[in-house]
Amino acid sequence: MKTFKYLTIIFLSGILISCGSNSGSKKSDFAIKTNTEKGNISNNETLKLSLNNKKGQTIDSVSYTLNGKKIDENSELKNFKLGKQTIEATVYFNNEKQVATSVITILNSDLPQVYNYKIINEYPHDITSYTQGIEFFNYTLYESTGQYKESKLRKVNYKTGEVIKNIDLADEYFGEGLTILNNKVYQLTWQKGTGFVYDVNTFEKLSSFKYGNSKEGWGLCNNKNTIYKSDGTEKIWLLNPETLVEEAFIQVYTNKGKIVGINEMEWIDGKIYANRYQKDGVAIINPINGAVIGVIDFSPLKKLVTQHEGLDVLNGIAYNPLTKTIFVTGKRWDKLFEVEIVEN
Repeated sequence: MKTFKYLTIIFLSGILISCGSNSGSKKSDFAIKTNTEKGNISNNETLKLSLNNKKGQTIDSVSYTLNGKKIDENSELKNFKLGKQTIEATVYFNNEKQVATSVITILNSDLPQVYNYKIINEYPHDITSYTQGIEFFNYTLYESTGQYKESKLRKVNYKTGEVIKNIDLADEYFGEGLTILNNKVYQLTWQKGTGFVYDVNTFEKLSSFKYGNSKEGWGLCNNKNTIYKSDGTEKIWLLNPETLVEEAFIQVYTNKGKIVGINEMEWIDGKIYANRYQKDGVAIINPINGAVIGVIDFSPLKKLVTQHEGLDVLNGIAYNPLTKTIFVTGKRWDKLFEVEIVEN
């Protein structure tokens, strides 16, 4: 499979979006100049900064920050998060202080590596389930489904497709992704700004939580210390597992630009594997800086399930630590695929 295939099949319906600007703050006598190209710079480069002193003021001192972290006039970007970042220059002159700002976009330096897969097993899956998220816990599969008046939380025997336990969400909620941590199931809803917390064994609803700056609920995963939440944009939010407060975020970027529509997610071997809505692939994301370091093209799988009017896109990825394999399915698919990821 050619490296360019991820551009045409997995992530792009057009050209990847790239954004950045270098506009100084209004009312400031100074503007920040950078060595970016149309506001963009790769994270393997050195960011070089200087000031445009519009009125020729005598400057006493100037200090720079990048998203609140102090930097020098020449700073390597390898340890910074990707995406839109704000530079501030604090300038002291004539017993005055002014702040100039500029927004840049940090891109990943490398193209994502393209992976393939090998089907190990196929299992039955409820063809009526509009799958939003799947995850293994104690070697048992849990599933969250969507659509108004159809949304569910389920515990499933993945080998037979038998539903072991099921609860329906209230009609006004559109179920989204789920994750399981400390014997609790965390389930998102789409546009209500509300998530639910259940006992993993009884499905008793323990509490609910509100979203912060993220506008919608799409996907969830966790690494035992942090819960990661997608909202349909390029952002993945980091939630405190105790308070469920959004404490930070990463932005998902390639060497070309941002990747939006991040949906169902799974934490696998220190990386985030994420579906992109309406696409037939999975992105492998560095959770530290947001870089897409790999992609997997799953587009052939949809042809292997029963073709019917309600058939929808690939969505649903789970890692089984017992078999050390990945399981994927889709919305209203009648099969759950167990796969092994292989390099091309």
